[in-house]
Amino acid sequence: MQGNSATTRRRVILVQPVDVIVCVECGGRAHLLYVPDPESPYVEGDYAAYRCEECMDRFDLEVTAEDVADEERGAPEF
Repeated sequence: MQGNSATTRRRVILVQPVDVIVCVECGGRAHLLYVPDPESPYVEGDYAAYRCEECMDRFDLEVTAEDVADEERGAPEF
């Protein structure tokens, strides 16, 4: 008698967070703090850290599948 083996497939979405976002505190430019490593790219569920050049606030944002669609639209204009 053979045991049941369940195979779980997981879809991994590689995402490149945008380099600059709009600061939610002051409206300035918040830059990505860590350069992505080509050997270990961002995946859905990772966090990307940004710091605003004006107010110096830091933001840790979860990378989601929606970021792929956002990336296709392009970076925000300042």
